[in-house]
Amino acid sequence: MVTRRSLLGGAVAATGAGLLTAGGLTPLLASGSAQANSAGTDAVTVPPPFTVRMPTLPVLSPISGPAGQDTYAVTIKEAAREIIPGVRTKVLTYDGHFPGPVLRARTGRKVVIRHRNTLTMPVAVHLHGGNVSPENDGGPMDTFAPGTSRTYTYPNQQPGAGLWFHDHAHHMESEHVFRGLSATYLLSDDNERSLPLPAGQYEVPIALRDARFDESGQLVYVMDDVFGRTTILANGRPTPYFEVAARKYRFRLLNSSNMRFFQLRLSDGGQMIQIGSDGGLLERPFTTDTIGLSPAERADVVIDFSRYPTGTRIVLENTLGPGTPDQVGKVLRFDVVRTAPDPSRVPNVLRTLAALPPATVQRTVVLSMDEDGRQEPQGFMDGQVWDHHRIDQTITHGTSEIWTVTNANKLVPHNFHMHLVQFRLLERNGAPVGPAEAGLKDTVRLFPGETVKLHATFDTYKGTYVYHCHLLDHSAMGMMANFRIR
Repeated sequence: MVTRRSLLGGAVAATGAGLLTAGGLTPLLASGSAQANSAGTDAVTVPPPFTVRMPTLPVLSPISGPAGQDTYAVTIKEAAREIIPGVRTKVLTYDGHFPGPVLRARTGRKVVIRHRNTLTMPVAVHLHGGNVSPENDGGPMDTFAPGTSRTYTYPNQQPGAGLWFHDHAHHMESEHVFRGLSATYLLSDDNERSLPLPAGQYEVPIALRDARFDESGQLVYVMDDVFGRTTILANGRPTPYFEVAARKYRFRLLNSSNMRFFQLRLSDGGQMIQIGSDGGLLERPFTTDTIGLSPAERADVVIDFSRYPTGTRIVLENTLGPGTPDQVGKVLRFDVVRTAPDPSRVPNVLRTLAALPPATVQRTVVLSMDEDGRQEPQGFMDGQVWDHHRIDQTITHGTSEIWTVTNANKLVPHNFHMHLVQFRLLERNGAPVGPAEAGLKDTVRLFPGETVKLHATFDTYKGTYVYHCHLLDHSAMGMMANFRIR
């Protein structure tokens, strides 16, 4: 198999040794420590924290909306955008937006998107978390060439959820997403719209990620760049501020990083209310002081700023490395600048999840990768590098299964994403899962040595799909497998 490195001639960075402790990712280190000094630093001057305003993401408008359907036309193109003030950075975009725009859809109403590829590389557009047919899934080998177009049809026959779409062209997905090819897809249903949650300008999608720049302010991509990506971006700007009113806000958080895990908290230790995860609303909200997101995971969070007087500034912090607190410890700042009426509230019950049908099959899946420092590490699913010709799991349509998924590595974290289905987590390391993981999920974190047990039902489409580690540098290394529903 041609490796991603040999294809693009990229350099190889550390495989992640020293990144973890037995309990998971290391907390942030003091800036003077030995490991902190090994972290990569950006060559361009990144502005001091909270000197740049965080923008809200633009919303795509359909070009037509016949009965029961919204049609969009999107151009995939390179553009130059201001990430660091005064610097034009080349990025890959959907319709010129960095980060990608928001597409708002409704359950039961079809969305049709025609993507035109003006890049010099093939692409594939995957609706992450979407229940779609194989020909609309945007699988790793189902690409379309430069100068051509591809139309994807999304029936949206699933409950409301905060989904997203991104490039999935194998061997290129990690670099394409790093350079900007990801966007938010918010699917709402009647139940969600009936709830008195914060809405309109008080519902704010936020795409979080990290980045690395060279001396001219251009993005630097190196596969498996664990320590070099140390500028945190929120909606495409470095450690910005965001002005809020003293009332409740609903934040639709997406970790669109290739590799970075976030553990988010408010600087005053204040409470947040998590109301949803990957697959939409939880059954019940819960109060927490921290939100964890591995790459591709989403969290739906309400923060009530009415407890703060006007003039208060509250920082959303990240408590995980790699990187120093000065580099990655601050994500964005909320500035309470005014008062505003607030008719919203968070109900005690948000939705009812269907009872789990009996599972008739149990499977085990093991994620691993080389972590001995070799120059060309590979990723494995059940000991094998991905081969698009090989079917790794065959599933009977209409059945439910329990999968036990383990990270066999001692140092390197992973996560697990399954196409097509939203699953339910049953256990983490033999114990019931906490409230943040009690809803529908499509991506789940796996720190070294961890095991999760999940329940999935395959009752919609037949065909071939993939499951993989969504640390995209790892899936590009081969940590992916195929399942076929028949």
